[in-house]
Order: sequence, then structure tokens, then C-alpha cells
Amino acid sequence: MDMPFSRVVSLRVVLVLLAIAATAATLAAEKKPLPPPPAHAKAPVPAVTDEYVHKEFGDNCSLLGGPPQFVGDLDGDGIDDLVIAGRCKNPIADQDEYGFHVTDPYNNFLGFGDVKVTSTFASDAPDRKGVCLLIVHGVGPEAWRSEKTKPKFLLINLPFKTLAVKRLALKKRITLGIYMEERGEGENMASVVFWDGKKYHYQLLGADLE
Repeated sequence: MDMPFSRVVSLRVVLVLLAIAATAATLAAEKKPLPPPPAHAKAPVPAVTDEYVHKEFGDNCSLLGGPPQFVGDLDGDGIDDLVIAGRCKNPIADQDEYGFHVTDPYNNFLGFGDVKVTSTFASDAPDRKGVCLLIVHGVGPEAWRSEKTKPKFLLINLPFKTLAVKRLALKKRITLGIYMEERGEGENMASVVFWDGKKYHYQLLGADLE
């Protein structure tokens, strides 16, 4: 039996209204305001010492003199994290003992994904051997100083000459990025490393930071 014309019209009207509602919901979601930006990074007070580095990353790691130290919310959880430059010998051998994760965002960007291989890439410059970034994600009220188990990352092969932690605008959020002025092959180039929700990601920016 054929459906009455009035019911056909009513059904079409309902379908059109549902389509309009769905479109409006999609547009509203797309226009959802960005979450508030993280606070500006600051220096840890008191400054981090080798004692802290040895406790969190082992005796084969030490502070690298020169680059500043930074505290800020890198992973967007509202808790301060720590970024310091270090020098480490054979970090792959120590990562399980001290519970940190060795990662190589720079060579991953270049297409070399196996950190066990890229960790053997030695710099031609003696003063660059073992240079890395040490990052500790904060946990609880004590943040990166907490005695609890914390996510820790040791980033190798980053060709940084200078470091600065500043805000970075991504597509759907504003985060803190670790900006670098590069040396070596990337002399006078700038890049940034940031947490993408799962790992630290390297991105080339182009001209230097000055």
C-alpha cells in the first residue's frame, strides 16, 4: 500500500531537519574554542644538579654546561615537566635500569626509525658526543621532583646550539615546544621538538630564531 502524500512530506521534513542539525553540530564542533595556552616556561628553582640527573638517568649521565634549564607543561596535563641538556654514555644500556625511554626525533624525521641503530651514530665533533636532552614529565603535586615513577625521555642526536622553551601553535591546541637553533649540517636553521600526545616529534622551521 502506498504511503499517504502527507506522511511522505512529513518524513522528508524530518530528514531535512536532522541533516541541518547534524551540520550545525559539526560546525559547532569545528568552532570549539582552543583550550587555554600553557603557562610560560621558567627556570627551576633551585637549579637541577648532577645529583638529580644521576638519580633519574644513572651515573653515565651528567648535566651539560651552558644551555639553560626549563620547567613547563610540555604534555598538556597541567603539571610542570623538566627539560635539561645532558651528556650520556650508552643510554640504551641504562634505560631499563632507570626507567627512561631513549628516543631520536631528529633521525626519525629523516626516516631512520630504529633508535638502537641511530644511537650508534657518533658526532664528528668531540664536544658533541653523548649530548642529549633529558625530559621528565611531572606527576602529582611535586611534579618532576616527585619520588613517584615518572615518564622520562632521553632524546639523542638533536643538533642544538641554543635552546628555548616557548609556546607553539598547533592545529587544535597551543603547547610548549623546545625550540633549537641548530649547528653542524643545519647551521643557521631553526627547529622545534614537541610532545604530540604519544611521543616527541621533531619539526624543521627554517630560518634561525634571531
